[in-house]
Amino acid sequence: MASLLLVIIYLSFISLGLPDSLLGSAWPVLHAEISVPVSLAGVISIIISVGTIISSFFSDKLNRKFGSGKIIAISVFMTAAALFGFSISNKFWMLALWSIPYGLGAGAVDSVLNNYVALHYKAQHMSWLHCMWGVGASISPYIMSFSLVKLDSWNYGYLIVSIIQMVLSAAIFISLPLWKRSTKGKDEKEESPVKPLSFKEIFKTKGALPCFLTFFSYCALEVTASLWASTYLCDVWNFTPGLAAGLASMFYIGITVGRLFNGFLAIKLSDKVLIRAGLGILSLGILLIFIPLHSAFSVVGFIVAGFGCAPIYPCIIHMTPDIFGREKSQAIIGVQMAFAYIGFLTVPPLFGLIADYISISLLPAFLLMFLVIMIVMHEVTIKKAKK
Repeated sequence: MASLLLVIIYLSFISLGLPDSLLGSAWPVLHAEISVPVSLAGVISIIISVGTIISSFFSDKLNRKFGSGKIIAISVFMTAAALFGFSISNKFWMLALWSIPYGLGAGAVDSVLNNYVALHYKAQHMSWLHCMWGVGASISPYIMSFSLVKLDSWNYGYLIVSIIQMVLSAAIFISLPLWKRSTKGKDEKEESPVKPLSFKEIFKTKGALPCFLTFFSYCALEVTASLWASTYLCDVWNFTPGLAAGLASMFYIGITVGRLFNGFLAIKLSDKVLIRAGLGILSLGILLIFIPLHSAFSVVGFIVAGFGCAPIYPCIIHMTPDIFGREKSQAIIGVQMAFAYIGFLTVPPLFGLIADYISISLLPAFLLMFLVIMIVMHEVTIKKAKK
């Protein structure tokens, strides 16, 4: 039974990544069809992100009231319904409206599912599960491409992913008895239910704020690097847009492959060791991007940086119950997710302004700034949480 639940959780992580690339893949056709400017994709993204932040902040209260299984099943159903809404939308206001349940559902399932895995499974599963998220995010552009080329419609791309999410939601509802069981087997740990923490209690927890800032800095660095790497290679090293896009994608390939390997390393090494190793490799990657001698240093730097990023996100989440206590883990992880999406939402556009008004060549210095913040805040988190 535990193995069956683990399969469902792995499928859930693939499903979690599926919708993430749909909007970008569909938007070149979608915006023209509904006659809106290209820039309005940012509005849809903001609505989704705000909904995700809100539901992440309240995930602890929801989880304690309804339980992990129900929250995940309902949240997946909400995203499925929202994606179906996208598939039948022919006006911008309809897309904006459906973005609300999409964001709320995504935030809840992300934080609750991560907490459940952190509590019940060993570190290698957390890394492999986040690798599965990368698989889902990589598959969805192909689904949308199939829909655009073979079915001559972006709507069917959203419909296909919506159906996948509906099936998964049904499977989770059927498996609810498995989610309620607290076993003490080899791969699982026991969960202790407690009352939800207030926001004041969360932020007063020793080490919590620097932990949130570590998470914010990591997510700010990851998304900024992935968003601006292609432009950096074009403007600084004169790559063609097509070649730059292909090479920049190696950053996320580095993350996905790195998480696969990290899962095996996590069998023997602790989360703290893996995070510090990841930060060291990430530092090397950013330093390579700095080297002005040849474009190859920048290309290799982005790949190495992606590989260094791989263990940081899943290992921070997995170590949360150990350093803050199992009874506080959902509250802490919920706020971690919220800070992650705040980083996603605010920092990449901020660098866009820097690139516009100063220079895109400042990208490695900008990444280095967040790397330093991340390293310092992580060490402060470990030190304070021990007291």
